Amino acid sequence: MNSDTSQSVKDPHAPTASRRGFLGVAAAGLAGVLIAPGVRLIEIAQAAPASTGATSKVRWGMLIDSSKCANGCTDCVTACNTENGLSGGTLPTDSQWIRKIEIKDVHSGKVQSLPMMCQHCAEPPCVDVCPTGASFKRADGIVLVDKHICIGCRYCMMACPYKARSFVHSPQTNQNPNVPRGMGTVESCTMCVHKVDKGGQPACVSACAQAGHVAIVFGDLNDPDSEISKRVARYPSRQIRENLNLNTGVRYLGV
Repeated sequence: MNSDTSQSVKDPHAPTASRRGFLGVAAAGLAGVLIAPGVRLIEIAQAAPASTGATSKVRWGMLIDSSKCANGCTDCVTACNTENGLSGGTLPTDSQWIRKIEIKDVHSGKVQSLPMMCQHCAEPPCVDVCPTGASFKRADGIVLVDKHICIGCRYCMMACPYKARSFVHSPQTNQNPNVPRGMGTVESCTMCVHKVDKGGQPACVSACAQAGHVAIVFGDLNDPDSEISKRVARYPSRQIRENLNLNTGVRYLGV
């Protein structure tokens, strides 16, 4: 009786047709997973840039010159809203990551207009009170919120001395895939981390420069050769609520 020596031996670990079908369906399902309304996991993966990760060698910061910040100008606010898909506070329950405020010297009566946003503290109170670890500070000093584990308790909003955080009350659609937002979570200025990680600048900084004001300088506070470090060393800058010793990443000139 002749044996068929051409017949191949089946690999017991090879996926069967039914298993291959299951894996295909599973992969397709994973690609469609929503991590926030309107934002799919596959879109985030495709949009994510190659990155070496944050490092403590860098401390990102902003220096705002109040003498160059024009009264009535809201270009930085508009740019932030456009970049991050915000209404800009036009809806009473929507987020506003940057806002213009006016401060008045009680002695001279001088009024100054300043942009106010998350100050990206080295010792952030929002991180200290967060029960889940959703509020966190990156190694490079940028303070963020992990929307996956934020439970919306809003302790961080109460702890922030700058009133810089907002709660998302409504479903979010047509989002920027680089800036996922989600109903029931807290959010604030991210210093446009999705642009910074690609070598860019925050949207507010670019808009201010394009308007000709150049009131905001962005850069590495740890690098003595950076423009921001040179200006901080040359001119007396201030931190808002500096008595709290939070070592903010946002500094102000002329305040």
